[in-house]
Amino acid sequence: MRSLTIIATLLFSALLMCGADPTETSYSFSECEGSAMPYPIPAESVALPDSLTAVFVNHVGRHGARFPSSPKNVTTLIRELEKGDSAGALTPSGEELLRLARFVSENSRNRWGALDSLGMAEQRGIASRMFRNYGLLFNDTKINAISSYSPRCVMSMYEFTHQLDRLNNHVEITTSAGRQNSPLMRPFDLDPDFVEWMKSGDWKEAYEMQYETMMPVAPARRLFKGEYAKAMTNDHAREVSYHTFKMLQGLQAMGLPSRMEKYFTLQEANQAWSCTNLSHYLERTATTLSLLPAEIAAPLLTHLLTTAEAAVEGKQEYAVMLRFGHAETLMPLLSLMRLDGCYYLTNYFDTVALHWKDFHVVPMASNLQMVIAKSKSGKMYVRFDLNERPVPLLPGSDVIYTPWNQAREYLLRCIPLHLRP
Repeated sequence: MRSLTIIATLLFSALLMCGADPTETSYSFSECEGSAMPYPIPAESVALPDSLTAVFVNHVGRHGARFPSSPKNVTTLIRELEKGDSAGALTPSGEELLRLARFVSENSRNRWGALDSLGMAEQRGIASRMFRNYGLLFNDTKINAISSYSPRCVMSMYEFTHQLDRLNNHVEITTSAGRQNSPLMRPFDLDPDFVEWMKSGDWKEAYEMQYETMMPVAPARRLFKGEYAKAMTNDHAREVSYHTFKMLQGLQAMGLPSRMEKYFTLQEANQAWSCTNLSHYLERTATTLSLLPAEIAAPLLTHLLTTAEAAVEGKQEYAVMLRFGHAETLMPLLSLMRLDGCYYLTNYFDTVALHWKDFHVVPMASNLQMVIAKSKSGKMYVRFDLNERPVPLLPGSDVIYTPWNQAREYLLRCIPLHLRP
């Protein structure tokens, strides 16, 4: 072990001497779309083994692909480019980007944040695969579905449940949308300590350091020419690059072709993504700065446990329970559960991009499925699927099917003592 440590240290030192950055990433342009990346459809579904039969499914999902959530980034970018245009200082690349930004703005008018046709198809696809995997749960049974009050979440719920009904209408589906579901679906709005932490928390300093170091200035400078470009400060260039990147991240989610590689090199895209990724990590997961962003999901995890326990005991009236929320709903939950790839503690925030990736955790229509299954001997097991791919529950284990009692004990320990039922 000691020799391996020495070798690793020597390799790290050699990388530094060669000028290589060991924290540098090289994710694809699509992956650099981050949480705006359209849902990565699994190549194949993983069926339960013949020895297990599904008896209940708990599902927590994010809304599907959508138009940009607000006009802020696009409007700011248009304003910056129009200033350069008025001064005759736009390069051909800048002129093209201005046309694209105006097109995005026009096509998103009255539809900011709305679920688009791609997002609807994503939800129907997930519903179809759930039906195919657990068909017996959708025949002469009851399903309960709730959503956030956000229209894109409500529509995601209806697309999902409508598809289930199309596949088998011998099922009774109850749906609920509104602020009554906010304690589960939007705790980030209701927890006063978290709201205050978001306003003044230590996360800001950590993020700003990353932003000033990593947000590239070259993409912005390529948009302008002449004295106008020379007068642009690095702070100004970073701001323009940021708003450009944020708009480009969301193009595929609104059904447009990706244009990121026209304005960013792959290295620049990775640098810009590392900033938006770090923002999600610091604000929405457990970190060495605060556990609060994850702890706000305690009511939701408690609800998953109590509803699953009722199914295990044969007291659950629903065969499937569906919940539709936001990326900000799932990130805390997955971090609180400490699922692999969704939970990472470090004091070195420049390493976050290597270990916690928003495009893996919460792409559009991301979801967590908790499948309760019974063995032929009557023993209960649980499998967790993240984005329809089975993931181990227990840290340090590669076991996919966990005995229910063991899983329940572990998940209860994930909930802080003062928040446990």
